[in-house]
Amino acid sequence: MLKPILIAALLAMPLCALAAEDKAKTPQQEKMATCNKEAGDKALKGDERKKFMSECLSKAKLSQQEKMKACNKEAGEKTLKGEERKKFMSECLKGPAKS
Repeated sequence: MLKPILIAALLAMPLCALAAEDKAKTPQQEKMATCNKEAGDKALKGDERKKFMSECLSKAKLSQQEKMKACNKEAGEKTLKGEERKKFMSECLKGPAKS
C-alpha cells in the first residue's frame, strides 16, 4: 500500500525540480545568487562575508526603469487592478529593490 505512494512521490520530485528551475528569477534573486557565489569563491565567512554581501548587493541597485518593469511584471502576475494595483506599484517602487 505504501509502495505506490512512495513511487509516485519519487517520480514527481524531478518534475517539481524542473518546474522550480523554469521559474524565472527576479533581478534581486539573480544578484543575490551572483554575490553569494562570489563570496563562496573567495571563501568568505562571518563578518567578512556579511560585509562583502552588503557591498556587493548595494552596488547593483535597479534603475528606476528596471524597477518599474519588475514591479509591473509582478503586478501583472498577481492580476492586480485599479486601486489595488496602484497601491502595489507605489510600494514596490519605493522598496529597496536591488538586482
